[in-house]
Amino acid sequence: MNTESFLDELSRLYPDEKLLTKPAQLVTYESDALTSYQVRPMAVVLPETQEEVIQTVRLCHKFEIPFVARGSGTSLSGGSLPVTNGIVIALNRLNKIIEIDPKIRIATVECGVVNIDVSLAAAQYGLYYAPDPSSQLICTIGGNLAFNAGGAHCLKYGMTSNHVLGIKAVLPDGEVVEIGSASLDSISPDTVGLFVGSEGLFGIALEVKLRLLPKPEAYRTVLAAYPSLEAAGNAVSMVIAAGLLPGAIEIMDELAIEAAETAVQAGYPRDAVALLIVELDGETEIVDWEFASLMEVIEESGAGEIRVAENDEQRLQIWKGRKSAFSAVGRISEDYLVQDGVVPRSKLSHALGEIERLGDQYNLRVANVFHAGDGNLHPLILFDGRDPANLENAEVLAGEILKMCVNLGGSITGEHGVGVEKLEYVPTMFEDADIDTMIAIRREIDPGELANRGKLLPFDK
Repeated sequence: MNTESFLDELSRLYPDEKLLTKPAQLVTYESDALTSYQVRPMAVVLPETQEEVIQTVRLCHKFEIPFVARGSGTSLSGGSLPVTNGIVIALNRLNKIIEIDPKIRIATVECGVVNIDVSLAAAQYGLYYAPDPSSQLICTIGGNLAFNAGGAHCLKYGMTSNHVLGIKAVLPDGEVVEIGSASLDSISPDTVGLFVGSEGLFGIALEVKLRLLPKPEAYRTVLAAYPSLEAAGNAVSMVIAAGLLPGAIEIMDELAIEAAETAVQAGYPRDAVALLIVELDGETEIVDWEFASLMEVIEESGAGEIRVAENDEQRLQIWKGRKSAFSAVGRISEDYLVQDGVVPRSKLSHALGEIERLGDQYNLRVANVFHAGDGNLHPLILFDGRDPANLENAEVLAGEILKMCVNLGGSITGEHGVGVEKLEYVPTMFEDADIDTMIAIRREIDPGELANRGKLLPFDK
């Protein structure tokens, strides 16, 4: 590895303002949203074209320099954490929406396009992009693809993988490939499915074809308050048992409610121990019929207070509190860990009780916000970052929650990915043979493990 020669060649590709090497310039890129992990990269490059990205990757391959692709840095698992003696390829400037084709309902976009901007561009055609992670106002399509992001409406509409049709990517050796197509059907191996959710281990997606959906004719959004998390969890089971498939079913606990109210004044009932948000969407006639059934279920479930959004403004206000919950917790605790695990929906109540017990055991407060419809938990563990022992307790508690998810038949991640944070828990979910197979596939594509080294899979195995 000849670092000096590599940087010399990199400087021929990028002017000074797009090649960052000074310590003060690199600080911003030392971590992503998981700020408890920090690594200073050798350099950061700011490409503005796909060709610049391709040439950068080819240089990394030539000099055996590891690289990390980064969008807006919203990863909560350390997925875009730099690699020691590696570089960061920051992709925010690749933000062109290349085409919106309303006839076949496809958007072709570059990897640095912000999630919400796809829907804004498609709105004039009555279309939108369904995956809606909480960070959709800032997170990029490339990052969504890397971690298979979901969001509040994934119960009905699925994850990013259900909406990516084709990918133009540069592989770790600099080869440019195009996988998938504009069609939902394919007779070839599902290489798009392999790439989506691979956390950057197979290279960098440069351009993506996304499936667009018609905007629903109608929405009915209901907010229900409950005296306990168990009661709210039971209400979720009752909704699903009634044969309803809402666009979204979300739960927030007392601490998350407090945080949201402090931050954005969403108007939530302050005496509620748990809030349930259920949203129906689709054709007006069907939504009206489902709404009548939903209200019967909610009333039967023992909700203390029920609110129905009467217009778009009220609907968006309900969602504003939920969407801001992660960042809002910063108003009541400067330091917190956001965990991400999945349990079977039937085990929700048990899982929430166990999280409460574990919080008491480690003397830490835990705010719970989660996609209740598919059992995707997002416990936020509050701690005092000035106390190393407190941080250590928080990390141990986070690990106990992940192991609980696996023991209940779930997963160590729903949409945040493994990154670096959950590496040690991969063996709790997969056998050695499974891990060896995944590593073999990765090394077939990237023998030097240059692309996002140390994420998702162990590097030194």
